[in-house]
Amino acid sequence: MAKHKLSETRIRTLPVGIHSDGDGLFLRVRKEGSRQWFFIYKRAGRRTELGLGGYGQGTAPVSLALAREKAEAVRQRLARGDELSAKRTFADVMDDVLEVKSSGFRNEKHKAQWSMTLREYAKHLHKKPIADITRDDVVETLKPIWRTIPETADRLRMRIAAIMDHAKARGLYVGDNPADWRGGLKDLLPPRQKLTRGHHAALGYKDIPAAIKALRAAAGVSARAVEFTCLTAARSGEVRGATFNEIDIDERLWIVPAERTKSGREHRVPLCDRAIEIVKAMKEIATTDAVFLISDTAMVKSLRRATGDDSTLHGLRSSFRDWCGDETTHPRDVAESALAHTLKDKTEAAYRRSDALQKRRSLMEDWANYCGKAP
Repeated sequence: MAKHKLSETRIRTLPVGIHSDGDGLFLRVRKEGSRQWFFIYKRAGRRTELGLGGYGQGTAPVSLALAREKAEAVRQRLARGDELSAKRTFADVMDDVLEVKSSGFRNEKHKAQWSMTLREYAKHLHKKPIADITRDDVVETLKPIWRTIPETADRLRMRIAAIMDHAKARGLYVGDNPADWRGGLKDLLPPRQKLTRGHHAALGYKDIPAAIKALRAAAGVSARAVEFTCLTAARSGEVRGATFNEIDIDERLWIVPAERTKSGREHRVPLCDRAIEIVKAMKEIATTDAVFLISDTAMVKSLRRATGDDSTLHGLRSSFRDWCGDETTHPRDVAESALAHTLKDKTEAAYRRSDALQKRRSLMEDWANYCGKAP
């Protein structure tokens, strides 16, 4: 049987489908662009498919050369009469679930968030056979982030549960879902309501210029994302979800759609010169429509390296609000609009029907100048 039919150059242009490299080695190209290696053999009339890893993706990408080495190792084991396990890994089923759910995602960013969360935070599970995943495996996966970023941790738990439900439906897993909160996790992890803080540790606004200076001296996407968060006074989740098609460079405006805001209303964010510079810099290195394809944890680490304390991303909004009240004459309702806060005073809210964009643009320019001044 012919071997080595594929090449690295050809692989990059293969259409959706299954493509043979010869002698049992195949590459499956899925419609969303992922590529997985697998080996097919028959023994006693029974066809078996063995997963060999993803091409150019995941935590351990498998090149063409490595796939061929793995395939040769399988052939040698078959020649010796060894029994081979055909167990699918968590990562295998995870890729299947992402493909199935892709058509139901609200947008590309939502899809990217699902993928990033599972690939970044569920690495502990990736290589484990799906049939062997235990509740303890799920606990060990969640523990590192359960206290520090509880909302992300619980989203991760629910996404792991979705993968396990998918495996159960296909007969790849038997038993109760190990990621079900009421199925036992509630007795092994602290209650979720005790993990959230009433107040977020905030950097004093007088220390903001020094923090910005440190961020600008640091390389990497996380530093740029944190600086952009500070300059826009936006919520970190809105920043991580930002896409280039939400930003109008010419109008110097970022429009956060209603489905991505806490209030459920569209929020327009005026962008200062430095914020525009950051967007343009991210565009030059972008491989997706996401401006900052990055985790919350990476952003927090970058902020704390710059500040040297336990400041939080949400606390940057408090720093901005304190500066507005203590150091400027900008009206209160303009500052509240900049934070996308709903005004509690009904009379004031009725009066303030617009989002005061031009006044907020002036406010955010003043804030940018303050952030960038020499400490």
